[in-house]
Amino acid sequence: MDRLQAMRVFVGVADGGGFAPAARKLGLTPSAVTRLVAGLEEHLGLRLLNRTTRAVSLTDAGQRYLIRARQLLLDLDEAEALAREERAHPAGRLTVAASNVFGRLHVSPLMCDYLSRHPGVSGELLLSDRNVALVEEGIDLAVRIGDLADQSVIARRLGAVRRILVATPAYLAGRGVPSHPADLSAHALIHFAIAPGVAEWRFQAEGQDIRLPIQPHYTTNSADAAIWHCARNGGIVRLLSYQVIDAVRAGDLVPLLTAFEPPPLPIHIVHPGGRLVPAKVRAFIDQAVAETAWDFTAF
Repeated sequence: MDRLQAMRVFVGVADGGGFAPAARKLGLTPSAVTRLVAGLEEHLGLRLLNRTTRAVSLTDAGQRYLIRARQLLLDLDEAEALAREERAHPAGRLTVAASNVFGRLHVSPLMCDYLSRHPGVSGELLLSDRNVALVEEGIDLAVRIGDLADQSVIARRLGAVRRILVATPAYLAGRGVPSHPADLSAHALIHFAIAPGVAEWRFQAEGQDIRLPIQPHYTTNSADAAIWHCARNGGIVRLLSYQVIDAVRAGDLVPLLTAFEPPPLPIHIVHPGGRLVPAKVRAFIDQAVAETAWDFTAF
């Protein structure tokens, strides 16, 4: 028995004063209405209606149940209406995840613009260099850099980045410009590493991957700290192009070994698949697609 349907039918019988009026209003047969009300009474273990050949009236228990049933149905209808409104118009809480530096530089401005356009939405931006679990951690959207291993998400590509080596002109003037990855052993290397592990940089030559173990002069888990040290003539650093694109364009940093770069990494905005997409999520994706310029492959 569908208890909600049975409850609606009971309220319909009470409001209409009989089974036949309720059946006409609800688009059911009188026998279906009778069956649903009887099933509800059996489930509750109470008689809700007094039945005679001429009229139907509420029992004392039926009168008390009617008050609560009517309020419950009103609350349910209101909740469904609010849910439909949220799906049609951005509302509620939107949680977006991104990596630390990219989130600070690019996702944060996008989020601020989005919230100014949609005052019915409250936003949360989570910055972390680990890949968050969207469903398990209650994340609506994430901006991810790199190839996607999770096939359960829905992804929209927004751009790409390069993995590049850079150094200052002053450092290169004093130490020389490397022409091959093997030349890096003679240089001060700055290693940006999110997690502990073997220090190695990857390159590509004639379609073949090259893994180069390195002995860093300076290691940090902060991209900002790595850039700061490099900018002060501290050595050569390997980063993502978006992190240094302004400094390269200004001539403050010089790209190195570009012929040995691996293929660019895609930038995607992703959200959990397999369910309806709320308006707040659709609106953020639409704005990101329309307004972001996240191709950092050209200097």
